[in-house]
Amino acid sequence: MMGRKKNNSRDYNEEQQAAPSSAIIWMLGALLLVVAPHLWRQPAWIGATCLAIIIWRLFSELRGWVLPRSAFRLLLASGLLAATYLHYKTLNGLDAGTALLTLMLCLKLIELRTMRDAMVMLLLAYFLVLSGFLYDQSIFSGLYLMLVVLLLTTVLLVLNHPGNTFNSHKSTYLKSAGALLLQALPLMLILFILVPRIPGPLWTLPSNSSSAKTGLSEQMSIGDISHLADSDEVAFRVTFDGEIPNAEQLYWRGPILWKTDGKNWHALDENDLLSQLSARSFVGNSAPIDYQITLQPHNQRWLFALDLPSQRPENSFLRRDFQLLHKDQISEVYRYTMRSVLNYNNNQLHPQERARALQLPPQSNPQTSALARQWQQQMDDKERVAHALSYFRQQPFYYSRTPPRLMGSDPIDQFLFNSKKGFCEHYAAAFTTLMRASGIPARIVTGYQGGEYNALGDYLLVRQSDAHAWAEVWLEEQGWVRVDPTAVIPQSRIEAYNDLQRFMDTRNDALFNPDTTQLYRGWLQATRHWDAINHQWNQWVLGFDQNRQQQLLQRLGLGELNVGSIIALMMALLVAILGLLLLFLLYQQQKNSDPLQQAYQQFCRRLSKRGVDLPIWLGPQQRCQRAMAQLPLQRHEIKALFQHYIALRYQKTKQTAPLQAFIRAAKRFR
Repeated sequence: MMGRKKNNSRDYNEEQQAAPSSAIIWMLGALLLVVAPHLWRQPAWIGATCLAIIIWRLFSELRGWVLPRSAFRLLLASGLLAATYLHYKTLNGLDAGTALLTLMLCLKLIELRTMRDAMVMLLLAYFLVLSGFLYDQSIFSGLYLMLVVLLLTTVLLVLNHPGNTFNSHKSTYLKSAGALLLQALPLMLILFILVPRIPGPLWTLPSNSSSAKTGLSEQMSIGDISHLADSDEVAFRVTFDGEIPNAEQLYWRGPILWKTDGKNWHALDENDLLSQLSARSFVGNSAPIDYQITLQPHNQRWLFALDLPSQRPENSFLRRDFQLLHKDQISEVYRYTMRSVLNYNNNQLHPQERARALQLPPQSNPQTSALARQWQQQMDDKERVAHALSYFRQQPFYYSRTPPRLMGSDPIDQFLFNSKKGFCEHYAAAFTTLMRASGIPARIVTGYQGGEYNALGDYLLVRQSDAHAWAEVWLEEQGWVRVDPTAVIPQSRIEAYNDLQRFMDTRNDALFNPDTTQLYRGWLQATRHWDAINHQWNQWVLGFDQNRQQQLLQRLGLGELNVGSIIALMMALLVAILGLLLLFLLYQQQKNSDPLQQAYQQFCRRLSKRGVDLPIWLGPQQRCQRAMAQLPLQRHEIKALFQHYIALRYQKTKQTAPLQAFIRAAKRFR
């Protein structure tokens, strides 16, 4: 008990030992890198508070300022806790929890004195680094956070070697930290590849918002989609099993909009009767197309697919209007396999569908309604659809990304008869209104159209700028038919196209000299390479699910393994890696050990085999006396070896020739 008390006292003293000032300064730098990615996601007052505390602690170390008293620390912590709660209305959830952790980590700096305080801060910093992956799992984020982990590990080594000054050994500590991380790399790869995958995330954090991060919505106001035209954000990537369909067939279905008040369009809510009807059957008139979509998180439930989904992924369902929905919100990169047919017939129209597809607010857009009723009296359904498209083509309608804002209660009338300039949602809304007013069931479909082919990765890249809106009309004996009124606008009346042409025709401009053009092509090629790398990252890292795991195991020749076999394989590989690592460390220890000491220990082991008792606490002279007494016939050889060792071991310089002579003599002793 006395020995245990003494050890506990020693551990307590080590914990209370003051943290080295140089290590604290480098810890401040590492801490700044830890909190930096979170500060731009959090309110400005949190960033200002954290930066102020870090700067104050830096000057405190450099100028020897006294740390605040406990009463001030308690008051400051309480105030920041209350401010966090007032801002987020909770202390739970990802955003609020991360903000609170960031503040508390920085607040720890105002009481950082001992080694124990420093170790607590490092552990909190590691945890905050981990929370960064909950926000961003890109390659850049991974490399940045790995660099932060390297610096934190370096500071950890410095704190555990308080006798050394960091400034004189920083390269050594940095190399040691890198070696530790490299040693952990094989273990990390084995765990990543072989830990059994389960459907869905390992944990779920409360979401602070149900709105999409970027992209489409379940409602559309005229002018909404045009805001996405300038966004280069990736919506999803598509890999086809065969040839890629033509561009005019690449319509990626998203939210279907049924309800309108004359200005805005909305999707059906889940309580609507139409949403609860079972999906209709259809007849495919073309060969199915198989493809895989890697969807970026958008915090909504809808999935995108080509017309018409004939096979849905797990945990999803197909509504009667052919909108594909997942049971959960897509809050992380999601990869799913699809099959679609591009030509089909679906000739079943439920009465509830017809009523929804003809709904228009009374006395809204009277000019549009009057024109549609006139067409209804003169033409049948198919002729009215063709005539409406001809109307857009022949009248001076323009496609513009910056159309005039439509004001008042009748925006469709303003567009059709006054401004005649619009983006895709203007044409889709106007066409659908004309069809409904003329007695043809119609609805708006939002999604994406087209995509950019990346030959380096053999996939199609669909960006937010590809967001599009089109219409679907119900025709007897055909069912729902896609109609894209925007596509009929002549190129000569596409303002964005003309602007681009005028810009490209400025050949005398310095921007288009041969060197700059070559530079632009190089930059474009580099962006495609980088996006191909990101695609593989999404496929094999972020999207590494059960299917990918089994595919990789089969490629490695292991076949399809069940969960028990995967766990057994993982444990065997971990033991093998740890065993190899242990052998390597033992080899390094033996390689770097003193050759004189190795030869001396070998000589002593041979004496022990001859029956000489040599306790480890005996020095060379005592060992020499005991060995000569027990082996009198070899006393002269024993004495000479011990004297030789003492001379080499305790002299200030060692010469190679005498050392090699002792090693040879020790090896000859029997």
